[in-house]
Amino acid sequence: MTELNKGQVKFSAGRAGEITGGMPCATGETGWGGALTGAMGAGQGGGMKSVRVPLLEVEGLRVLRDEAVILDGVSWRVERGQHWVLLGPNGCGKTSLLKVLLGYLTPSGGEMRVLGERYGAHDWRELREEIGLVSSALQAAVPAGECALNTVVSGARAQLDLWGEPTVAEARAACIQLRRAGADTLAGRAWGVLSQGERQRVLIARALMARPKLLILDEPCAGMDPVAREAFLARMERIAREPRGPGLVLVAHHVEEITPAFTHALLMRGGRVVAAGPRGRVLTAARLGEAFGTRVRLGRRGGRLELRLG
Repeated sequence: MTELNKGQVKFSAGRAGEITGGMPCATGETGWGGALTGAMGAGQGGGMKSVRVPLLEVEGLRVLRDEAVILDGVSWRVERGQHWVLLGPNGCGKTSLLKVLLGYLTPSGGEMRVLGERYGAHDWRELREEIGLVSSALQAAVPAGECALNTVVSGARAQLDLWGEPTVAEARAACIQLRRAGADTLAGRAWGVLSQGERQRVLIARALMARPKLLILDEPCAGMDPVAREAFLARMERIAREPRGPGLVLVAHHVEEITPAFTHALLMRGGRVVAAGPRGRVLTAARLGEAFGTRVRLGRRGGRLELRLG
């Protein structure tokens, strides 16, 4: 049974990767409301209308390391309501661009604003709390014995490897986000026994706990089998279509992973922008061939693009 103690929920490890105890993820609560607003809604009230500023904008961004040019004059602007996909070959600068946006890599030149805040004039550690990140690189930092619900709660505290026990309010909020990510049945399971697809769904729920304005998905389908990939993409598509959901930035290698909700695309090669703008103008055979350095053919199947070489 769940042990409630001074507003906390305690879990203990069980057999076969299950966690005994804990709060069941009750049905009937979905979306952005309810638990997060009521239990964790600091800074959410007030009635003051927010000014609509771009989610992010960079101008002439440059990154130099050991005389190597990592990013060269990158300019990019993401408006609210847009969902972007970043495409390009290995080593083109996609991951470096994300690291700069998240404050993990210092730019050598250019201007950058994220969520209206200018780089160098704001504490980027605070800003990161408003940006959700789903990346396979996070998986190694999650303890194998930690249950999925606790992993999700850690997102609200900007932690990895949750410190202390979740409160009842945090557990309820985590259940809502697990359901939103299609992972509510995983709440009591240990991280170490989850599949790649299950882990990525839990990480999406974790990222959503802080109600981010921007959600970055860094090659989230890497390592998934075709069935798990399609289930993950379907869930991502639903999140992208939520009226009050975050703006999405998807880093991908395969055009087949671009679902219809993605409105814009940024193509990169050699640290530079090849093309950026509405997907219909950017995701063409000519532009993709320029980015990947080879001739490609584009087709469509089930509303999604297919790419073939030659």
